[in-house]
Amino acid sequence: MSIGEALRLAQDAELDLVEVAPMARPPVAKLMDYGKFKYESAQKAREARRNQALTVIKEMRLRLKIDPHDYETKKGHVERFLKGGDKVKITVMFRGREQSRPEMGYRLLQRLAADVSELGVVESNPKQDGRNMVMVIAPHRNQAAQDAARRSAKAEKASAAEEQAPSA
Repeated sequence: MSIGEALRLAQDAELDLVEVAPMARPPVAKLMDYGKFKYESAQKAREARRNQALTVIKEMRLRLKIDPHDYETKKGHVERFLKGGDKVKITVMFRGREQSRPEMGYRLLQRLAADVSELGVVESNPKQDGRNMVMVIAPHRNQAAQDAARRSAKAEKASAAEEQAPSA
């Protein structure tokens, strides 16, 4: 229909004529309350941002000749990061003649990946990067989603508590 006729219909119904698809041929317009439309689209955008997971990469550095107790401590840190829903970048640093034995670094990274396999999965396999060997472990998908939901619920609860607290 013509623009004038559509505008007259909008005025009669006390609504706005909103162009929904300007690139279509012919352009598509709807009769609606523009304020309500803007509010609903802002709500959808806010909800999408809230559900967006923020990926954080934590780094753990190891040496090739790591003591068993130190290895267990570092493994505990990696487990804590994975339980928190964060990715972990594990770096094995080589010094001097250790650089001629990259297979030992590969074995160390594989051992660590096997030790934390119930919490995470290897996202990028070990690869040599100059004097270092790097591997990335990501938490399992369902675990990461649960942790992200838990964090967002905690943040919502904290913001609700702030709003209810009387300001002095």
